[in-house]
Amino acid sequence: MANYFSDYANLCFEAFGDRVKHWITFSDPRTMAEKGYETGRHAPGLQLHGTGLYKAAHHIIKAHAQAWHSYNSTWRSEQRGLVGISLNCDWGEPMDIRSPKDIEAAERYLQFCLGWFANPIYAGDYPQVMKDRIGKKSAEQGLDMSRLPVFSLQEKSYIKGTSDFLGLGHFTTRYITERNYPSRQGPSYQNDRDLVELVDPNWPDLGSTWLRSVPWGFRRLLHFAQTQYGNPPIYVTENGASQKLHCTQLCDEWRIQYLKGYINEMLKEPLLSHMQMVTEIVVPTVCTLCILISAVLLMLLLQTQS
Repeated sequence: MANYFSDYANLCFEAFGDRVKHWITFSDPRTMAEKGYETGRHAPGLQLHGTGLYKAAHHIIKAHAQAWHSYNSTWRSEQRGLVGISLNCDWGEPMDIRSPKDIEAAERYLQFCLGWFANPIYAGDYPQVMKDRIGKKSAEQGLDMSRLPVFSLQEKSYIKGTSDFLGLGHFTTRYITERNYPSRQGPSYQNDRDLVELVDPNWPDLGSTWLRSVPWGFRRLLHFAQTQYGNPPIYVTENGASQKLHCTQLCDEWRIQYLKGYINEMLKEPLLSHMQMVTEIVVPTVCTLCILISAVLLMLLLQTQS
């Protein structure tokens, strides 16, 4: 599959590389792996608990690296573009900041979410906590080897450094607390993490049941990515809020507040030296809001004159 993906990527580089200068190999691969091969909610709809998602992610990471190397060796000198990957992750805040176990659980949450893909790309291998946890539970479940696939030394070297920028998608935050899931319950992504996700009922709720507005978590995730992966250029590739109410007229003050809160957290001092908000998100959003407000004011003015 990595070879097939590389062929596809090369076709895209050849066809569009004279105009496209920023390439994202995969967008939110964690959801692809988890919902495609763990819960079965997305295609191909498989429920290979505790195994399928790790195998799928393993091949996604190798396919990403192969596409990056193809661009780097064949197209970069002529087209002068950049190739990265876009990873989605919520921020995980310890439920009790005085509890070492909750602090460890929150760190584990981030490593099983963002580090799962980012660590191989920036450091050459899976996070140590993933290797330790999944390996230990696999042994307790009577397996001869870990359910988490292993990169060879050659693959580690090949994958490490294969990103010119980090795409980061973020929407909300969760409180994290420690919970031990016995290995006898069987393999699963949830059981491997040994934690529980919670929300504060006071956080503003939005259109989707899982979405709460927690702007301060955005900044903490950005800081985590900056310090964890050597201060890479960061493009915010996903952020926003789903429809809250069914309205016949404009009524999205809550969305304005959401975007304002998250953008302001990103811009707080000290500025992250390389971080950039992707113009595909911010500029169209601001322009659309200005147009809608202008249209409403014009309608009101016409009605007044008539």
